[in-house]
Amino acid sequence: MNHVHTGQYSSRTASRHHRRGCAAVWWQRTQLPGVALLLSALAGCGIFGGDEIDPNAPAELVEFESSTQLKRVWRTSVGAGAGDVPLYNAPVYNAGKVYIADRKGEIYVVAADSGRVENRIESKLRISAGPEVSGGLILVGTVDGEVFAFSSDDGEVRWRAPVSSEVLSKPILHDGVVVVRCIDGRIFGFDAITGVRRWLYDRNVPLLTLRGNSPPLARGGVIYVGYDGGEVIALRAGDGTLIWEQPVSTREGKTDLERLADIDGPMAIVASDLYVTSSKGRLAALSLQSGRIQWVKDTGSAKGLAVARTRLALADSSSQVWLVDRINSATLWKQDKLFNRDVTRPAFYLNYTVVGDSKGYLHLIDTESGEFAARDRLDSDGISRAPLVVGTDMFIYTDAGNLYLYRAGAAI
Repeated sequence: MNHVHTGQYSSRTASRHHRRGCAAVWWQRTQLPGVALLLSALAGCGIFGGDEIDPNAPAELVEFESSTQLKRVWRTSVGAGAGDVPLYNAPVYNAGKVYIADRKGEIYVVAADSGRVENRIESKLRISAGPEVSGGLILVGTVDGEVFAFSSDDGEVRWRAPVSSEVLSKPILHDGVVVVRCIDGRIFGFDAITGVRRWLYDRNVPLLTLRGNSPPLARGGVIYVGYDGGEVIALRAGDGTLIWEQPVSTREGKTDLERLADIDGPMAIVASDLYVTSSKGRLAALSLQSGRIQWVKDTGSAKGLAVARTRLALADSSSQVWLVDRINSATLWKQDKLFNRDVTRPAFYLNYTVVGDSKGYLHLIDTESGEFAARDRLDSDGISRAPLVVGTDMFIYTDAGNLYLYRAGAAI
Protein backbone atom coordinates (compact mmCIF):
# COMPACT_ATOMS: atom_id res chain seq x y z
CA MET A 1 0.00 0.00 0.00
CA ASN A 2 1.23 3.49 -0.78
CA HIS A 3 0.76 6.34 1.64
CA VAL A 4 0.22 10.02 0.98
CA HIS A 5 3.16 12.25 1.87
CA THR A 6 3.20 16.03 1.95
CA GLY A 7 6.10 18.44 2.27
CA GLN A 8 9.72 17.67 3.11
CA TYR A 9 10.19 14.66 5.34
CA SER A 10 13.01 14.45 7.86
CA SER A 11 13.93 12.68 11.07
CA ARG A 12 11.90 15.30 12.92
CA THR A 13 8.72 14.46 11.03
CA ALA A 14 6.11 12.81 13.20
CA SER A 15 3.82 10.37 11.46
CA ARG A 16 1.24 7.78 12.33
CA HIS A 17 -0.69 5.63 9.96
CA HIS A 18 -2.84 2.58 9.43
CA ARG A 19 -1.09 0.06 7.17
CA ARG A 20 -4.03 -2.08 6.11
CA GLY A 21 -7.79 -1.77 5.71
CA CYS A 22 -9.07 1.63 4.65
CA ALA A 23 -6.79 4.12 2.94
CA ALA A 24 -3.75 5.25 4.92
CA VAL A 25 -3.99 8.28 7.16
CA TRP A 26 -0.82 10.31 7.73
CA TRP A 27 -0.36 12.89 10.45
CA GLN A 28 2.71 15.04 9.89
CA ARG A 29 4.08 18.08 11.66
CA THR A 30 4.71 21.08 9.47
CA GLN A 31 7.52 23.55 10.15
CA LEU A 32 5.04 25.71 12.07
CA PRO A 33 5.12 24.75 15.79
CA GLY A 34 2.05 22.96 17.00
CA VAL A 35 0.43 22.67 13.55
CA ALA A 36 -0.50 19.22 12.25
CA LEU A 37 -1.68 18.45 8.76
CA LEU A 38 -4.12 15.59 8.30
CA LEU A 39 -4.32 13.98 4.88
CA SER A 40 -6.79 11.18 4.59
CA ALA A 41 -8.51 9.15 1.91
CA LEU A 42 -11.42 7.55 3.68
CA ALA A 43 -13.29 5.85 0.84
CA GLY A 44 -14.92 2.66 1.95
CA CYS A 45 -13.91 2.92 5.61
CA GLY A 46 -17.49 2.82 6.85
CA ILE A 47 -16.95 5.49 9.50
CA PHE A 48 -20.21 7.25 8.81
CA GLY A 49 -22.41 4.48 10.16
CA GLY A 50 -24.89 2.25 8.43
CA ASP A 51 -24.72 -1.37 7.38
CA GLU A 52 -23.95 -0.89 3.73
CA ILE A 53 -21.61 -3.35 2.09
CA ASP A 54 -18.17 -1.87 1.67
CA PRO A 55 -17.39 -1.89 -2.09
CA ASN A 56 -13.69 -1.62 -1.27
CA ALA A 57 -13.55 -4.64 1.02
CA PRO A 58 -10.95 -7.28 0.06
CA ALA A 59 -12.37 -10.04 -2.12
CA GLU A 60 -12.95 -13.43 -0.57
CA LEU A 61 -10.65 -16.11 -1.94
CA VAL A 62 -12.17 -18.29 -4.63
CA GLU A 63 -11.90 -22.04 -4.59
CA PHE A 64 -10.04 -23.76 -7.41
CA GLU A 65 -8.35 -27.05 -8.20
CA SER A 66 -4.59 -26.72 -7.95
CA SER A 67 -2.76 -27.52 -11.16
CA THR A 68 0.72 -27.60 -9.63
CA GLN A 69 2.48 -28.25 -6.35
CA LEU A 70 3.77 -25.44 -4.17
CA LYS A 71 6.39 -26.57 -1.66
CA ARG A 72 7.82 -24.73 1.34
CA VAL A 73 11.52 -25.65 1.57
CA TRP A 74 12.46 -23.67 4.66
CA ARG A 75 11.45 -20.77 6.87
CA THR A 76 13.62 -18.60 9.09
CA SER A 77 13.02 -15.58 11.29
CA VAL A 78 14.98 -12.52 10.23
CA GLY A 79 14.29 -9.85 12.81
CA ALA A 80 11.44 -7.54 13.64
CA GLY A 81 9.92 -7.23 10.18
CA ALA A 82 8.13 -4.09 9.09
CA GLY A 83 5.86 -3.54 12.08
CA ASP A 84 3.73 -0.39 11.72
CA VAL A 85 6.43 1.56 9.89
CA PRO A 86 6.53 1.31 6.08
CA LEU A 87 10.06 0.28 5.18
CA TYR A 88 11.28 0.23 1.61
CA ASN A 89 13.37 -2.84 2.18
CA ALA A 90 13.22 -6.11 0.33
CA PRO A 91 15.41 -9.21 0.20
CA VAL A 92 18.25 -9.27 -2.31
CA TYR A 93 20.33 -12.19 -3.52
CA ASN A 94 24.08 -12.23 -4.02
CA ALA A 95 26.48 -15.17 -4.37
CA GLY A 96 24.35 -17.80 -2.66
CA LYS A 97 23.13 -15.55 0.13
CA VAL A 98 19.98 -13.55 0.80
CA TYR A 99 20.28 -10.18 2.55
CA ILE A 100 17.46 -8.41 4.39
CA ALA A 101 17.22 -5.46 6.81
CA ASP A 102 14.55 -5.02 9.48
CA ARG A 103 12.98 -1.99 11.19
CA LYS A 104 15.37 -2.20 14.15
CA GLY A 105 18.43 -1.75 11.96
CA GLU A 106 19.62 -5.34 11.86
CA ILE A 107 20.88 -6.69 8.54
CA TYR A 108 20.65 -10.46 8.14
CA VAL A 109 22.73 -12.62 5.84
CA VAL A 110 21.00 -15.94 5.15
CA ALA A 111 22.30 -19.00 3.32
CA ALA A 112 19.99 -19.39 0.33
CA ASP A 113 20.13 -23.20 0.27
CA SER A 114 19.47 -23.88 3.96
CA GLY A 115 17.92 -20.76 5.49
CA ARG A 116 20.66 -20.62 8.10
CA VAL A 117 21.53 -17.12 9.34
CA GLU A 118 25.24 -16.79 8.60
CA ASN A 119 25.76 -13.25 9.82
CA ARG A 120 23.87 -10.41 11.45
CA ILE A 121 24.94 -6.79 11.40
CA GLU A 122 23.53 -4.89 14.37
CA SER A 123 23.72 -1.41 12.91
CA LYS A 124 21.19 0.24 15.27
CA LEU A 125 20.31 2.52 12.36
CA ARG A 126 16.79 3.56 11.40
CA ILE A 127 17.08 1.85 8.03
CA SER A 128 14.40 2.96 5.61
CA ALA A 129 15.64 1.49 2.31
CA GLY A 130 17.87 -1.30 1.14
CA PRO A 131 19.88 -3.33 1.30
CA GLU A 132 21.64 -3.44 -2.03
CA VAL A 133 24.62 -5.78 -2.27
CA SER A 134 27.21 -5.10 -4.96
CA GLY A 135 30.97 -4.67 -5.33
CA GLY A 136 31.68 -6.03 -1.86
CA LEU A 137 29.35 -3.49 -0.24
CA ILE A 138 26.03 -3.71 1.58
CA LEU A 139 24.28 -0.38 0.97
CA VAL A 140 21.38 1.04 3.01
CA GLY A 141 19.64 4.40 3.39
CA THR A 142 18.14 5.76 6.59
CA VAL A 143 15.22 7.81 7.86
CA ASP A 144 17.75 10.34 9.14
CA GLY A 145 19.16 11.15 5.72
CA GLU A 146 22.33 9.07 5.55
CA VAL A 147 23.70 6.33 3.37
CA PHE A 148 25.90 3.60 4.82
CA ALA A 149 28.23 1.18 3.06
CA PHE A 150 29.09 -1.97 5.02
CA SER A 151 31.64 -4.56 3.98
CA SER A 152 29.93 -7.72 2.78
CA ASP A 153 32.92 -9.67 4.10
CA ASP A 154 33.02 -8.63 7.76
CA GLY A 155 30.05 -6.29 8.22
CA GLU A 156 32.18 -3.31 9.18
CA VAL A 157 31.27 0.19 8.06
CA ARG A 158 33.36 1.14 5.01
CA TRP A 159 31.95 4.65 4.85
CA ARG A 160 28.91 6.77 5.60
CA ALA A 161 27.69 9.95 3.97
CA PRO A 162 24.93 12.49 4.65
CA VAL A 163 22.20 13.20 2.12
CA SER A 164 19.52 15.87 2.11
CA SER A 165 16.50 13.89 3.36
CA GLU A 166 15.06 10.45 4.07
CA VAL A 167 15.94 7.67 1.64
CA LEU A 168 12.94 5.64 0.45
CA SER A 169 14.49 3.62 -2.36
CA LYS A 170 17.51 1.38 -2.18
CA PRO A 171 20.88 2.83 -3.20
CA ILE A 172 22.54 1.25 -6.22
CA LEU A 173 26.15 0.87 -7.37
CA HIS A 174 27.05 1.39 -11.01
CA ASP A 175 30.38 2.16 -12.70
CA GLY A 176 32.07 2.87 -9.37
CA VAL A 177 29.34 5.29 -8.23
CA VAL A 178 26.79 4.72 -5.45
CA VAL A 179 23.58 6.47 -6.50
CA VAL A 180 21.12 7.54 -3.80
CA ARG A 181 17.65 8.99 -4.40
CA CYS A 182 16.15 11.12 -1.59
CA ILE A 183 12.53 11.91 -0.85
CA ASP A 184 13.07 15.63 -1.59
CA GLY A 185 13.94 14.86 -5.23
CA ARG A 186 17.71 15.09 -4.98
CA ILE A 187 19.95 12.35 -6.34
CA PHE A 188 23.49 11.92 -5.03
CA GLY A 189 26.44 10.17 -6.61
CA PHE A 190 29.16 8.92 -4.21
CA ASP A 191 32.51 7.33 -4.93
CA ALA A 192 31.99 3.63 -4.14
CA ILE A 193 35.42 3.25 -2.51
CA THR A 194 35.78 6.45 -0.49
CA GLY A 195 32.21 7.64 -0.04
CA VAL A 196 33.18 11.11 -1.28
CA ARG A 197 30.37 12.89 -3.08
CA ARG A 198 31.01 13.16 -6.81
CA TRP A 199 27.84 14.86 -7.97
CA LEU A 200 24.36 16.04 -7.03
CA TYR A 201 21.26 16.32 -9.21
CA ASP A 202 18.52 18.54 -7.80
CA ARG A 203 14.91 18.51 -8.93
CA ASN A 204 11.72 19.82 -7.37
CA VAL A 205 8.93 17.41 -6.48
CA PRO A 206 5.21 18.17 -6.02
CA LEU A 207 4.00 19.21 -2.57
CA LEU A 208 1.67 16.22 -2.32
CA THR A 209 2.99 12.81 -3.33
CA LEU A 210 2.57 9.16 -2.48
CA ARG A 211 5.07 8.03 0.10
CA GLY A 212 7.79 6.09 -1.64
CA ASN A 213 10.31 6.50 -4.46
CA SER A 214 11.14 4.48 -7.54
CA PRO A 215 14.59 2.89 -7.16
CA PRO A 216 17.21 4.11 -9.64
CA LEU A 217 17.91 1.73 -12.51
CA ALA A 218 21.26 1.57 -14.33
CA ARG A 219 22.45 0.40 -17.73
CA GLY A 220 25.59 1.25 -19.72
CA GLY A 221 26.78 4.24 -17.69
CA VAL A 222 23.30 5.80 -17.46
CA ILE A 223 21.01 6.09 -14.43
CA TYR A 224 17.23 6.08 -15.00
CA VAL A 225 14.93 7.52 -12.33
CA GLY A 226 11.15 7.84 -12.10
CA TYR A 227 9.81 10.95 -10.39
CA ASP A 228 6.79 11.98 -8.34
CA GLY A 229 5.54 14.30 -11.07
CA GLY A 230 5.23 11.41 -13.52
CA GLU A 231 8.52 12.04 -15.36
CA VAL A 232 11.41 9.71 -16.12
CA ILE A 233 14.92 11.13 -16.38
CA ALA A 234 18.24 9.74 -17.58
CA LEU A 235 21.50 10.89 -15.91
CA ARG A 236 25.11 10.20 -16.79
CA ALA A 237 26.45 7.98 -14.00
CA GLY A 238 29.89 9.58 -13.98
CA ASP A 239 28.88 13.17 -13.33
CA GLY A 240 25.08 13.34 -12.93
CA THR A 241 24.49 15.28 -16.13
CA LEU A 242 20.91 15.17 -17.41
CA ILE A 243 20.71 13.32 -20.73
CA TRP A 244 16.95 13.39 -21.29
CA GLU A 245 13.63 13.61 -19.50
CA GLN A 246 10.23 12.35 -20.56
CA PRO A 247 6.78 12.90 -19.00
CA VAL A 248 4.88 9.62 -18.71
CA SER A 249 1.93 10.78 -16.61
CA THR A 250 0.56 14.30 -16.30
CA ARG A 251 -0.60 15.88 -13.06
CA GLU A 252 -4.17 16.61 -14.12
CA GLY A 253 -7.26 16.78 -11.93
CA LYS A 254 -9.41 19.05 -9.82
CA THR A 255 -7.83 18.12 -6.49
CA ASP A 256 -4.31 17.41 -5.28
CA LEU A 257 -5.23 13.76 -4.80
CA GLU A 258 -6.51 13.49 -8.36
CA ARG A 259 -3.26 14.98 -9.63
CA LEU A 260 -1.05 12.33 -8.03
CA ALA A 261 1.07 10.83 -10.82
CA ASP A 262 3.96 9.25 -8.92
CA ILE A 263 6.32 6.74 -10.43
CA ASP A 264 7.16 4.86 -7.23
CA GLY A 265 7.74 1.24 -8.21
CA PRO A 266 10.63 -0.51 -9.94
CA MET A 267 11.05 0.02 -13.68
CA ALA A 268 12.52 -2.58 -16.04
CA ILE A 269 14.91 -2.64 -18.98
CA VAL A 270 14.75 -5.13 -21.84
CA ALA A 271 17.12 -4.66 -24.78
CA SER A 272 16.82 -1.00 -25.81
CA ASP A 273 13.51 -0.30 -24.06
CA LEU A 274 12.62 1.03 -20.62
CA TYR A 275 9.27 0.01 -19.12
CA VAL A 276 7.62 2.21 -16.50
CA THR A 277 4.25 2.51 -14.79
CA SER A 278 2.71 5.19 -12.60
CA SER A 279 0.05 5.58 -9.94
CA LYS A 280 -1.97 7.66 -12.43
CA GLY A 281 -2.84 4.51 -14.35
CA ARG A 282 -0.26 4.77 -17.11
CA LEU A 283 2.03 2.09 -18.48
CA ALA A 284 4.65 3.04 -21.06
CA ALA A 285 7.60 1.79 -23.06
CA LEU A 286 10.40 4.31 -23.62
CA SER A 287 13.52 4.31 -25.75
CA LEU A 288 16.59 4.01 -23.53
CA GLN A 289 18.62 6.22 -25.83
CA SER A 290 16.24 9.14 -26.29
CA GLY A 291 13.38 8.69 -23.85
CA ARG A 292 10.92 8.73 -26.75
CA ILE A 293 7.65 6.99 -25.89
CA GLN A 294 7.12 3.81 -27.92
CA TRP A 295 3.63 3.12 -26.60
CA VAL A 296 1.33 4.04 -23.72
CA LYS A 297 -1.44 1.99 -22.10
CA ASP A 298 -4.17 3.20 -19.76
CA THR A 299 -3.43 0.95 -16.83
CA GLY A 300 -0.82 1.37 -14.18
CA SER A 301 0.50 0.72 -10.71
CA ALA A 302 2.34 2.56 -7.95
CA LYS A 303 4.14 -0.70 -7.14
CA GLY A 304 6.05 -1.09 -10.37
CA LEU A 305 6.18 -3.97 -12.81
CA ALA A 306 7.95 -7.17 -13.78
CA VAL A 307 9.16 -8.28 -17.20
CA ALA A 308 10.02 -11.71 -18.59
CA ARG A 309 10.75 -12.22 -22.27
CA THR A 310 7.86 -10.63 -24.20
CA ARG A 311 5.54 -10.34 -21.22
CA LEU A 312 5.00 -7.68 -18.62
CA ALA A 313 3.04 -8.02 -15.36
CA LEU A 314 1.66 -5.47 -12.91
CA ALA A 315 -0.99 -5.17 -10.20
CA ASP A 316 -3.21 -2.11 -10.47
CA SER A 317 -4.60 0.01 -7.62
CA SER A 318 -7.48 -2.46 -7.13
CA SER A 319 -5.09 -5.45 -6.99
CA GLN A 320 -6.16 -6.74 -10.37
CA VAL A 321 -3.19 -8.53 -11.92
CA TRP A 322 -2.49 -7.74 -15.58
CA LEU A 323 -0.38 -9.56 -18.13
CA VAL A 324 0.57 -7.38 -21.10
CA ASP A 325 2.51 -7.98 -24.30
CA ARG A 326 5.52 -5.69 -23.91
CA ILE A 327 5.99 -5.39 -27.67
CA ASN A 328 2.58 -3.97 -28.60
CA SER A 329 0.90 -3.32 -25.19
CA ALA A 330 -1.95 -5.76 -25.86
CA THR A 331 -3.67 -7.16 -22.76
CA LEU A 332 -3.15 -10.92 -22.60
CA TRP A 333 -5.28 -11.43 -19.49
CA LYS A 334 -6.49 -9.75 -16.32
CA GLN A 335 -7.03 -11.66 -13.08
CA ASP A 336 -9.62 -9.79 -10.98
CA LYS A 337 -10.29 -12.36 -8.25
CA LEU A 338 -7.78 -10.69 -5.85
CA PHE A 339 -9.67 -7.39 -5.82
CA ASN A 340 -8.49 -5.06 -3.05
CA ARG A 341 -6.30 -7.68 -1.36
CA ASP A 342 -3.38 -5.26 -1.60
CA VAL A 343 -1.23 -7.63 -3.62
CA THR A 344 2.47 -7.17 -4.17
CA ARG A 345 4.21 -6.33 -7.38
CA PRO A 346 4.14 -9.55 -9.42
CA ALA A 347 7.15 -11.73 -10.11
CA PHE A 348 7.65 -14.32 -12.83
CA TYR A 349 8.56 -17.82 -11.66
CA LEU A 350 8.94 -20.61 -14.23
CA ASN A 351 5.52 -20.74 -15.95
CA TYR A 352 3.78 -18.73 -13.27
CA THR A 353 3.05 -15.16 -12.28
CA VAL A 354 3.32 -14.83 -8.50
CA VAL A 355 1.95 -12.30 -5.99
CA GLY A 356 1.56 -12.13 -2.23
CA ASP A 357 -1.28 -10.35 -0.45
CA SER A 358 -2.06 -8.43 2.73
CA LYS A 359 -3.57 -11.50 4.39
CA GLY A 360 -0.37 -13.50 4.05
CA TYR A 361 -1.29 -15.63 1.05
CA LEU A 362 1.02 -16.51 -1.82
CA HIS A 363 -0.77 -16.92 -5.16
CA LEU A 364 0.56 -18.72 -8.24
CA ILE A 365 -1.20 -17.76 -11.47
CA ASP A 366 -0.64 -19.70 -14.67
CA THR A 367 1.09 -17.24 -16.99
CA GLU A 368 -0.50 -18.72 -20.09
CA SER A 369 -4.12 -18.79 -18.99
CA GLY A 370 -4.34 -16.30 -16.12
CA GLU A 371 -6.01 -18.94 -13.92
CA PHE A 372 -4.96 -19.76 -10.37
CA ALA A 373 -2.53 -22.67 -10.17
CA ALA A 374 -1.67 -22.91 -6.46
CA ARG A 375 -1.95 -21.04 -3.18
CA ASP A 376 -0.45 -21.18 0.31
CA ARG A 377 -0.73 -19.04 3.42
CA LEU A 378 2.54 -18.01 5.04
CA ASP A 379 1.50 -15.90 8.03
CA SER A 380 -1.30 -13.52 9.00
CA ASP A 381 0.76 -10.31 9.08
CA GLY A 382 0.76 -10.11 5.31
CA ILE A 383 3.19 -9.90 2.42
CA SER A 384 4.00 -6.47 1.01
CA ARG A 385 7.32 -7.18 -0.77
CA ALA A 386 7.39 -8.78 -4.18
CA PRO A 387 8.69 -12.36 -4.30
CA LEU A 388 12.40 -12.62 -5.07
CA VAL A 389 12.97 -15.18 -7.80
CA VAL A 390 16.42 -16.68 -8.36
CA GLY A 391 16.36 -19.51 -10.89
CA THR A 392 14.05 -22.18 -9.47
CA ASP A 393 14.02 -20.61 -6.00
CA MET A 394 11.37 -18.18 -4.78
CA PHE A 395 12.13 -16.19 -1.61
CA ILE A 396 9.23 -14.56 0.24
CA TYR A 397 9.69 -11.99 3.00
CA THR A 398 6.66 -11.36 5.19
CA ASP A 399 5.77 -8.29 7.22
CA ALA A 400 6.18 -10.38 10.39
CA GLY A 401 9.90 -10.74 9.64
CA ASN A 402 9.93 -14.29 8.28
CA LEU A 403 11.87 -15.33 5.20
CA TYR A 404 10.67 -18.37 3.24
CA LEU A 405 12.04 -20.41 0.38
CA TYR A 406 9.41 -21.93 -1.91
CA ARG A 407 9.60 -24.04 -5.01
CA ALA A 408 6.84 -25.07 -7.37
CA GLY A 409 6.04 -27.19 -10.38
CA ALA A 410 9.01 -28.73 -12.15
CA ALA A 411 11.43 -27.33 -9.55
CA ILE A 412 10.13 -29.69 -6.82
